[in-house]
Amino acid sequence: MSSVLANQSKTPVKGTIPPGELSDLVKGYLDVELWRSTGWLTRLHLEEPRVDVRCLSERTRLIKRLLDIFVSATMLVILSPLLVTLIVLVKLSSPGPAIFKQTRVGLNYRKKNKNDRRQEQVDLSDLNLSRDRRVAGNDRRDERGYGMPFTLYKFRTMSVDAEKNGAQFAVKGDPRVTKLGRFMRKTRLDELPQLWNVLKGEMSLVGPRPERPEFIEGLNKEIPGYIDRLGLKPGLTGVAQIVNGYDNNVESFRRKVSLDLMYLQNCCIWNDIKILFKTIRVILTGSGAL
Repeated sequence: MSSVLANQSKTPVKGTIPPGELSDLVKGYLDVELWRSTGWLTRLHLEEPRVDVRCLSERTRLIKRLLDIFVSATMLVILSPLLVTLIVLVKLSSPGPAIFKQTRVGLNYRKKNKNDRRQEQVDLSDLNLSRDRRVAGNDRRDERGYGMPFTLYKFRTMSVDAEKNGAQFAVKGDPRVTKLGRFMRKTRLDELPQLWNVLKGEMSLVGPRPERPEFIEGLNKEIPGYIDRLGLKPGLTGVAQIVNGYDNNVESFRRKVSLDLMYLQNCCIWNDIKILFKTIRVILTGSGAL
């Protein structure tokens, strides 16, 4: 990733992203309107670009973790009556477990090799992402090569046979989503069990959205720098989740990469607090939901 210039004092040219705001990789995906929509983020003056969480100061990492523990533990206690109610409602609304478990890819410390074949450009349309290509006992791909796999918890919003034909992205108006599930997705109530992931340290309150291992290989080949976004722990919320929503198409994923890398370069406690408050507005309005 190209160096992020420290000088941010230059006057922006109308209709362009000011030089020094972002790395060349990020600017390749970020249009002016999307850049303007993140003007509320505090821009940091970095001497060199950040690669992953280890580039953050020890103080920032400690405060970020303490904030994760305090907020997630407090919310789990305060929201326990709501959580129990939702468990009962999910069980009553459709057959199947109330809690949905799914493998996601988390923090990545893997260093890129210049000759890494995983960075070769391919067309996502050539990759059958609509079905799960893994065969039990015969998957030679090491998920840890992309990031640390972990089990993510959510309230079930789809019928139990939603992926009988293999893994596939959720789409707007997805018929697999139950009536209660549609409401929970719109209000983000289905994400509440992830507070347990945050408390365990597998996720953070703020960070990039964790992706499924079934899709991450194809996305990494299609979008240069995709793995770089996993330099931070995945988040319950984040800049990309607020600004970009949850549309699942190639261009949307490109925007998510640029927004996640923008957050990495400007990760600080003050920005995390801003993101958390903006998340409350997103929850209340239901914007960006599928």
